[in-house]
Order: sequence, then structure tokens, then C-alpha cells
Amino acid sequence: MSNSAGQRAFQNARLQKRQKAELGPLLARALQLHKAGLLPEAKTAYRELLELAPDQFIALHLLGALESEAKNYRQAQVLLSRAVALDPRSAEAHMSLGVALNGLKRHNEARESYRKALALRPNYALALSNLGNASAALELYQEALESYDKALAIDGRLSEAHNGRGWALCRVRAYDEAIASLNRALSIKPDYASALSTRAVALRELQRFDEAMADCNRAIALAPDDANGWLWRASILLLTRQVAEALSDCEKALAADPGFSQAHSQCLAALGRVDEALASFDRALDIEPDQSTISSKIFTLDFMADASVAQHQQARHVWWEQIGAKIASAAAGSHENSRDPDRRLVLGYVSSDFHTHSAAFIFKPVLQYHDRAQFEIVCYACSPKTDATTSEFQGIADRWRDASQWSDDRLAAQIRADGVDILIDLSGHTSGNRLGVFARKPAPIQAHGWGHGTGTGLPTIDYLFSDPVAIPAAVRHLFAETIVDLPCFVTLAPLPPGIARAPTPALANGFITFGVFNRISKISNEAVEVWSRILERVPGSRLLIKDTALDAQLVRDNLLARFAACQLPAECVDLLGAPSRDEHLVTFNRVDIGLDPFPQNGGVSTWEALQMGVPVVAKLGHSLPSRAAGSILTALGLPEWVADSDEAYVEIAASRGLQIGELDKLRGELPGQIRAAAAGNPISYVQAVDDAYRAMWKRYCNDGG
Repeated sequence: MSNSAGQRAFQNARLQKRQKAELGPLLARALQLHKAGLLPEAKTAYRELLELAPDQFIALHLLGALESEAKNYRQAQVLLSRAVALDPRSAEAHMSLGVALNGLKRHNEARESYRKALALRPNYALALSNLGNASAALELYQEALESYDKALAIDGRLSEAHNGRGWALCRVRAYDEAIASLNRALSIKPDYASALSTRAVALRELQRFDEAMADCNRAIALAPDDANGWLWRASILLLTRQVAEALSDCEKALAADPGFSQAHSQCLAALGRVDEALASFDRALDIEPDQSTISSKIFTLDFMADASVAQHQQARHVWWEQIGAKIASAAAGSHENSRDPDRRLVLGYVSSDFHTHSAAFIFKPVLQYHDRAQFEIVCYACSPKTDATTSEFQGIADRWRDASQWSDDRLAAQIRADGVDILIDLSGHTSGNRLGVFARKPAPIQAHGWGHGTGTGLPTIDYLFSDPVAIPAAVRHLFAETIVDLPCFVTLAPLPPGIARAPTPALANGFITFGVFNRISKISNEAVEVWSRILERVPGSRLLIKDTALDAQLVRDNLLARFAACQLPAECVDLLGAPSRDEHLVTFNRVDIGLDPFPQNGGVSTWEALQMGVPVVAKLGHSLPSRAAGSILTALGLPEWVADSDEAYVEIAASRGLQIGELDKLRGELPGQIRAAAAGNPISYVQAVDDAYRAMWKRYCNDGG
């Protein structure tokens, strides 16, 4: 070695010795800052240390963990990957890397990191708990619960495991068990904001809204920067129809975490801001596709003016590809039901709406008027909400199953055990649906109808009840289900006894009152413009709009501003909020002509208006949601009230509004006309349903599969 080379080696050795001497105090200072909770200062100290020694394991590991805590998951993942490369025997580093990967929604990689940590330290309770979190994120809830239980067997006071277990139990609908786990987490850690937010979800699902709100309020006070508290409070506000307040909370959740686009989307949809809502749903799905978000987007698409049948069905196909097909591939196969074509059949109805709800008014007469010599009825109630209407359904059913806290696997197993021959979905993609059960095909024949009625996109659902107006022959090839025609795609229970009908109010008022009794979210800008033109055409006329959302001043102001933009003065528009159902029906006595919204039409509200003697103007669109009212009117012998354009809609409403005597005559005739139509006569209507069920069963028996 030359003298110069030896001198350089000597100098390098001295430099390394000096750096090593400097590293000790730097690391000690960083650790001291970290322990004292001075996290920004600790992060700076770790970075200074890593500039001198890029491969300092402790600094890499702890700085990575701090970046994860700050939700800087990408930086955390880079640092922690370097740490585990330096020391692959560190269980703690593998566990910390798993946290960063889970934060990046790389859940399978996170699970691998947790498993490496557990291979090194089998009794690592926190790694087991975090493995449960990653499994839950992948909707592998049974695996998640097994991980949490193992963690708690090691450390029964691990609050994170109790909290995670509570969330997983919520996701499999075991809400009472979830609350017990979350209560345990909070007994260990009383100010645990995440556990409070999760308990609010369970309480919300049990309809315990006041308790859920209290938990959300406390979670927000403890952790205002955590999106979960804002998100779940917004969901409760939406359920209790406090849309304006919900939107404010959604925006705060979104500011805290852009990944919470779904709640924001639902608020926008509830306010009728459909294009913004759909864009927000798409952002949420880009971040992480999940069953609820896809279904919510499908439901919101019903409100989009120019959405085609092909677009609607493609959205449902996405649900099947990303969610349903995976469930179906793991589900049980053949069925053991006797193939006797003429025997009494077991019908299973699955719904979260066996209580006072608009959907229940539609399907209640179907269940009520079945030929009980031919059919046995089993109801699977998937909501904990019960009321007097629930008691009526329980009286109709031969067997009643409270499935509100059953997982999809348990419900599917019970359906098989009950020997259901034909299983009917009454929800579609609406809230509370159990399409995951229908993807498992627990009955040999499955059908969908009455609840949403727009098709599910599930190949495992064989039939869809509709009619030729609602789903024309030209588009039926786009549906996953085979279409079965009824007199109308929906019917409605008769009016409650004691509801009095009044003559056309214009006779006494001297002016025409047009009425809209639909959800505000159905009132499109296009409809506002058309209705404004109608009132301009009919001198002195007024518009009465009623919806529970109108109890909120912000909603009222927004709606009136939309009419003002169409030059309709606010004094021409009367707004009503939430009455009881009987009061709601009596309010139709204040209306001369109903105006049906578009692109999403009315359903129950259209039927109710007609039952009360109020004729309705409807516009026929392309997709089923925009053809619902046209279908109802046609089925009841009123096709002349159905328009195919904005101009025709205005002309029908305006010209009829000038014929008060004719309106009064029709008002007196409508109830009898409805009873005479098969769509309006529950006995005739359900005979058609019974015949359809028998035809499905015989086809199944004859096909041998």
C-alpha cells in the first residue's frame, strides 16, 4: 500500500470513529424527543441522524412509524422497507411496515408483513390485531375475527383488538356483539375516539340514533382531525333527513381524508346535485372499490338525466365483476328441493323494509294476497327497525326470520335450511340490500321485484318482474335477468280506511294547484324549468311541493333559488315538510294536478295521487327510473297523461289545467278506474304473480337444473 493510500485509510477510519461518536448523542436526543411527545422535533432529529448514517436501523424504523402515525404512508413505506432490509429479524419493523402498507390500501402486502412479524414472534398481540385490520379491509371478516380473538387471548386489555373486533362484527351485522366489544375497548381506554366512532355505527344500525349521535359528538371532540367521527355523524344525519347538516359534516370528513368521498357523494345526491355526486362516487371507487359505494353509485345513477339503459346495466355489471362473482365462486352449489312441479312452494322474501316505508306499501299486497294453498311465505327481515307495519307482515308470513344481525353466510344457510324454492329480493341496490346473499344462490330460483325494480346485474338472479312499458322489448337483452311481465311493475296497498277525498280544489280556490310530493333529490333542474313554464302558461296557478327534507331551511332556500333562476317567483311556490302518512294523503286534497319528476319518476307518490283522485302528468324517458310513472299511468288506463318530451309535458299540464270541470269529473272516476284495472286490484295483480311463480318452477323442473 502506498503512503498516500494508507493515509486516506487512516483518515477514513478517524472520520468513521468521529461520526460514530456523534451518532450516539444524536440518537439519544431523537429518542428523548420522541418519548416526550415532541414528534415534529423527533422527526427532524431522526432525519439529521439519517443524513450522517443512512443505514441507521433505529432511526429508519422509528421515523417510518412516525410518518405512518401522521398518515404519510408512502414516505413511511420507503423508510420501513429499508429498515426491514437492514434487519429482517425485527418483528417490530415488519409490523410497522404492515401498518404503512395497510394505510396505502395494499392490504394483502400488509398481511404478509404482519405474518412475517408473527413468524418471528408468535405471541405478538398487536401484530395479530393489525392482521385482523388488514383482513377486515379485504372483507375477510371471519379471518379478521380469528386474528382479533388470538390477540385478545394473549392480551385481553389490548383496546385496539377490541375495537377492530367491534368493527368486523358490525360488518357481519352482529351489532349487539359489536357493542359489547367496543364497550370493552372503551372501558380500557375511555377516550378512544375510534372505538366511539365504531360504536356509533353499531348503534345507528340498531336505530338508536340519539346514542349514536352522542358517541359521534364525543369522538369529534376528542379527534377533530379524524374523518370517521364526521363521516358517521353525517350518515346518521342523512338517515334522520337532516341533509344540510350532513353535507357540512361530509365536507369536514373529506377535508380530513379525501378517501371519504362516499359520504360526500351521498350528501350531494340527497341535495339533488347528481353530476357532482357521481363524480365523487367515481373518486371514491378509484381509491378503493367496495360493495356499498358501487351500489350507492348505481342508485344515484337513477337521477341522471341522460343515462341510458346500457349505462345502468353496465354499472350493475361492475358490481357483479368486482363483488358478486367472487362471492359466487366460493358459494355452495346444487339444491336438494323436490322437483315436483305441482307441489306447494316455499317463497322467501328478503328485505330491510318490513316496516313503515314506501317500498313496503308496494310489496305488502303481493305477500298478503298469495294463494296460501299453493305457497308458503317466509320473510327474512334484515333491519332491526320494527313498528305496527312489521307486526302486519309478521301476521302475513308463515315463518318469520329476524335476519337483521345475521351475516350473509348465516342467512344463506338458513334459506337453504328453510327449503326455499323461490327467493325474492325486494331491495335491489338500495340501502340495506342483501345482494351478497343472492350471489351465493341459496335457492334454486331467485327473482327481483317491487323494491327497486331496475335490475340487479346478478346472473344468479334468474327473473326480474316488470312490464312492457317499464322495460321495452328492445332493451331486455341488456339485463342479467329474464324479464317477467306483470300488469304493472308495481302495485300499491289500498288507501288506509277513513281517508276522505275532496272535490277538485280549483272549484273553491279559483286557481289550479299543481303538486309535487316526491323526494327533493328527484327534482332535477330540467323538471324545475318545465314546471316553471307550466305555471307561466296557467294564469294564477300555484305549485305545492312536499318532502320531509323541506323542514331544513337550507334545502328550502336552495330549491326556491332554482325556481327563481327560471323566473318563477317564490310566492308562487308553497313548501311543506314532514307530516304523518294520513296527513300526507289528505294533503292531496289541496292538489288539482300532480307533476311527476324526471328523469327519476315517482312510484308510491304517483300511485297515492291517483288513489286520491289526483291525475298526474308524467314524462317517459329511456331507463326504467324514468319510465315508472308512465308505466303506472298506462296500466291504469291513462296513457294520455304521459308525455314523450318537455314540450308535450307542458302542453298536457297546461291544457288540462284550463279544464277544471273535466278535472273534477276525472277525480270522481279515478278510484273506480283503478280498482277495475288489474294493476290496481290486488287480487288480480297477485294472481298474475302466483301464475308467474308457478311457471318459473315448472320451467325449473322441466329443465332438470
